Amino acid sequence: MCFGITQDPNTKDYMMVLQYFEGGNLRNILVEDSKLETKIKYLFCIIDGLSGIHDAGNIHKDFHSGNILYNNHNDLLSISDLGMCQPVNDNERKGIYGVIPYMAPEVLRGYKYTKAADIYSFGIIMNELMSEEIPYNDIPHDHFLGVKICKGFRPKISEDTPKLIVDLIIKCWDAKAENRPTAKELCQTFLRYGNDMDDENSEISYQIKECEKIKVNKLKNRTNENKSKNLQIHPQAIYTSRLLKFENLPEPVNSTNYLSSFQEPISSSSVSECLDYESNELDLNQDDDE
Repeated sequence: MCFGITQDPNTKDYMMVLQYFEGGNLRNILVEDSKLETKIKYLFCIIDGLSGIHDAGNIHKDFHSGNILYNNHNDLLSISDLGMCQPVNDNERKGIYGVIPYMAPEVLRGYKYTKAADIYSFGIIMNELMSEEIPYNDIPHDHFLGVKICKGFRPKISEDTPKLIVDLIIKCWDAKAENRPTAKELCQTFLRYGNDMDDENSEISYQIKECEKIKVNKLKNRTNENKSKNLQIHPQAIYTSRLLKFENLPEPVNSTNYLSSFQEPISSSSVSECLDYESNELDLNQDDDE
C-alpha cells in the first residue's frame, strides 16, 4: 500500500511512503522450516500477486525474493518494488538490470523483458522457498554463471519437494520463454492444490506426507556444523539489483541430462513422490570461449 510521496530535504530525491513489513522479505523466513502446506500457501500468494500485475498489462522486471515482503500479522506475502529498480532511459545506460540468479537466460543475453521472464524468476523463487536455500549461494555471480545459466544450469531441487511442485518449477525455468506457463495458469494450479490439500486422499496430500517424512530425516541427520555451512554465502554472490553487461552468452538451452531425470511418470503408488536434483551433476563446467 502506498501512502503518498515525500522528498529528502538534502538530496531533493523523491521517495514513496509504503506500508512497513516487520517480517522483512522472503529470505527472512527461509530458516523457519515451514511446513509444505504453508509454503504452498505462500506460493499462491506470490503468484496471485504476479498474476494481478500481468493482468494489468505490467511486467515486474526485477522479481526476486528480496522484493517479496512478509506480513507477520496476517502471515501473507506481498510483491514490492514494481519496476522501481529499472534504469529510466535504456538509451543512456546500456546493459541489463537485476539479480543474476533470478534473471531469465534470454534477459541475460539482452533480449526484451517479457511476462515469461517474470515466470522464470517465479520458478527460481519457488525452488528457493521449497529448498530453503538462496540460489547459487556458493559461487560467484559473474559472467561465467551467466554462461552456465544459458547452457541449462539451474539451482538444486531439494529431495523433499513434492513432484507436482517440481514439475511446475521445471516448466517455469524452461530455457524457451514460450514453453513457460502464464501467471494465470499457475495461479489456477496453486488454487487447486490449496483446495486439494483439504482432501487427505488427493495426490498433493499424499506427496506432502511423503516429503515431510524425508524432511524430518534430513533435519535429524543435519549437524550444527553442516547447518552453519548452508548459511554461508560466497563473497561474490550478490543478491541486490545492479546494472550488468554480458557479451557473447550462448543461446539458451535446456540441459538434456537435467530434463531426462524427470521424464518418468510418477503416481501415488510410487515409493516416493519426491526427487533430488544435484545441479553439479550437469556437464556444464567446461571452459567456454568468451
